[in-house]
Amino acid sequence: MGLFKEFRQFTMKGNAVDIGVGVVLGAAFSTVIDSLVRDILLPPIGMLYSKMNFENLYISLNGQTYPSLLEAKEAGVPTINYGLFISACVQFLIILFVVFLIVRQANRWKKPNQHPKVAMSKKECPYCCLAIPVKAIICPHCSSSLGAEERIGPRWRIK
Repeated sequence: MGLFKEFRQFTMKGNAVDIGVGVVLGAAFSTVIDSLVRDILLPPIGMLYSKMNFENLYISLNGQTYPSLLEAKEAGVPTINYGLFISACVQFLIILFVVFLIVRQANRWKKPNQHPKVAMSKKECPYCCLAIPVKAIICPHCSSSLGAEERIGPRWRIK
């Protein structure tokens, strides 16, 4: 249990070492997601749509057609590679969803009310009738100076 507690404290810190570790893990995770999209998700989708390869979806800007994006690039033709863009969008959505799940879980691990705010007791200013803190000496609304009787409250009358 001590290891889990130490790991939780490590994940909740916000220092530079943690950020560096996150960047390295993010880069490795991005490579895994890239392979997942290119090698596992898009090929079956391409099979459903006329056996197309998403990486070969492009528009040649010189008006000629080429059998593949690689051949168009070798010919030096400028292309709009919308298939690669679709692949990048799918990767982004998967990474975004996984980051959402991680942040959601991290927020659940945080202790609730780590810095609880003290509830401020209120009373009514006798001059402007607006709510003010009990310990107020001067009303923040009407700038009236509150006497000792108003500051202490009705139970403790000064004689």
